[in-house]
Amino acid sequence: MSPIQLVECPRDAMQGWLHPISTDVKIAYHQLLLGVGFHTLDFGSFVSPKAIPQMADTHDVMRGLDLSDTTTKLLAIIANERGADDALAYPDIAYLGFPFSVSPTFQQRNTQSTMEESFDRVQAIQEKCVRANRELVIYLSMGFGNPYGDLYDETIIAEWTERMKSIGIPIISVADTVGLATPEQIKRIMQPLVQAFPSLEIGVHLHAAPDQWKAKLDAALEAGVIRIDGALKGIGGCPMAKDDLVGNMDTERMIPYLRQLNRVPALNESALEAAQRMAQTIFAG
Repeated sequence: MSPIQLVECPRDAMQGWLHPISTDVKIAYHQLLLGVGFHTLDFGSFVSPKAIPQMADTHDVMRGLDLSDTTTKLLAIIANERGADDALAYPDIAYLGFPFSVSPTFQQRNTQSTMEESFDRVQAIQEKCVRANRELVIYLSMGFGNPYGDLYDETIIAEWTERMKSIGIPIISVADTVGLATPEQIKRIMQPLVQAFPSLEIGVHLHAAPDQWKAKLDAALEAGVIRIDGALKGIGGCPMAKDDLVGNMDTERMIPYLRQLNRVPALNESALEAAQRMAQTIFAG
């Protein structure tokens, strides 16, 4: 079996944190994470600082990172072409992530655009990524249902995946934005998706309460997913959802379990322990 591509998401942990986190602290924390050996680091976002104040210093964080001794790839979240241009100005950002919601209400909240307007943005951003030799990751947010009463049918995930594939999107991550998914639903949606789109890299961005992570992770693994997002301490959630949020899948819990299954590549344990200690300090209280 292929090793899991672990995506560590400090950006998702930090963006809704109520207490300010200084730029220097962010740089130091990200530097530790870059030494662990994660496949990808979702480190920041180029979006409106009014909408997500914690991410207003992403430019400064990016400029402060030392990338000379890491194999980890950087991912930045963007919501429009301007954000994409900002991210593409940094050659070391390998992935741009676009949150495309299958809930019309959440798409409007998150990017102030309709689903069709957002798809037009995705097409324009994909063209920019191709020219710059970067890869665009589409997060199908609210991918397992939504709390707004918007019409939801599980077939919508395959339909939007097909549309994204048709314009050359290489990576799709189905996001359980507010933690609604059950393990049964995860397997029911993800297994046929993985089988139907073998040319795409299919991932999940799940949220889970502390007692739910293992069942959800098992469901994703059984479905054949190889790209899995998480965050140390299980912190995180999208503040634009404006609902009670469930934290990210806890990387600290997932790593030992994936190691038992021989599904995680070798990691730098000392760097991981240092990052865990710093996370405990950053996200205290």
